[in-house]
Amino acid sequence: MDLIEKVKNLISLMNENSLAEIEVEEEGTKIRLKRNSLDSIQTSVQLPAVKPSLQQEGSTKYLPSKDESGVAEVVAPMVGTFYTSAPGADPYVNIGDDVDEDTVVCIIEAMKIMNEIKAEIKGKIVEVMVENGTAVEYGQPLFCVEASE
Repeated sequence: MDLIEKVKNLISLMNENSLAEIEVEEEGTKIRLKRNSLDSIQTSVQLPAVKPSLQQEGSTKYLPSKDESGVAEVVAPMVGTFYTSAPGADPYVNIGDDVDEDTVVCIIEAMKIMNEIKAEIKGKIVEVMVENGTAVEYGQPLFCVEASE
């Protein structure tokens, strides 16, 4: 379904349910519709930003080190709230922990959905760069990982 069809469907959904406002984010595209007092609908569409330095095989969420230290940064793949663990549980990772491509390192909550974030790199956690419960931006460094071969 193309973007125009999605917007049309959202407008229909708003009209059918007498909604004043609706916001949807999918695959980095954010669509926000808001009905003003004159009963017209304002549309706002935010397409995902393209950051070539974050693209490696299409889904990589880490930035390789710019120097010879071998330290890479695991970065936020989306906007949301950063959590080191599920509520009441121990943190997924701590400084000194070994991780691999499939190790869950944190959760980012976006639109009431908890998204598990994987390291996508093999190595050792050397720094946690964000405080638990903090809002994060797309591409913001979350962890420093000393990469291993």
